[in-house]
Amino acid sequence: MSIIKTLQERGNHTCELCGASEDLSVYTVAPAVRESEDDSLLACSTCIGQIENPETTDPNHWRCLNDSMWSEMQAVKVVAWRMLTRLRAEGWPQDLLDMLYLGDEALSIARATGEGEEAAPKHRDSNGVELSAGDSVVLIKDLDVKGSSLTAKRGTAVRNIRLDHDNIEYIEGKVEGQQIVILTQYVKKV
Repeated sequence: MSIIKTLQERGNHTCELCGASEDLSVYTVAPAVRESEDDSLLACSTCIGQIENPETTDPNHWRCLNDSMWSEMQAVKVVAWRMLTRLRAEGWPQDLLDMLYLGDEALSIARATGEGEEAAPKHRDSNGVELSAGDSVVLIKDLDVKGSSLTAKRGTAVRNIRLDHDNIEYIEGKVEGQQIVILTQYVKKV
C-alpha cells in the first residue's frame, strides 16, 4: 500500500493536526528526508504552509493541537511540540506543552530543527535597546555608588561599557575615574 493510502487510513481521511478534510498531502517531518509511515503525517495545506512559513502562523488555527497532541504517532507529536513551542508566547500553548510528553528520542527529533531554542538573553537599556560591549550610555537617574561617597549624576555619560555575562541586568563602566557596576534599567544607550 502506498504511503498516502496508509496515512489516509490512519488519519481517517483528515489532517492529523487540525482535522480538515480538504487539500491533504503527505508532510515528512524534518530531519527525515524520505516519506515513511513513522516520519510522515497527513496534513492540510493550511497546516503545512504555517509550519514551513513561521511569519504566516495564525495562533488560533493551532488550538486544534489540544486534541491532536495526544496522537499515538510520533510525527504528529513532534509537530505539535514544535508548533506549541513556536507559539508559547501566546500563553495557552505553554499549558499544553506542560502536559505533552515526548520520550527522549522524540524530543531529540523535535529539537533537531532548532525550534524551541531560546536565544541567549541580551543586555538591554531602559528603553529596551540592546547593549553591546564598548557602547556608550547615559545615566537617567542619580545613582549613589555603594562603598563610596560618589553620586553618579543623571546625564553622566559612561563610555566603553563592559557587559556582566553572569547577569543581564548589570553593566560596568567608569564614572569620574571609578569603575562601577550599573543596573541597565538606569541607563539609556547613546
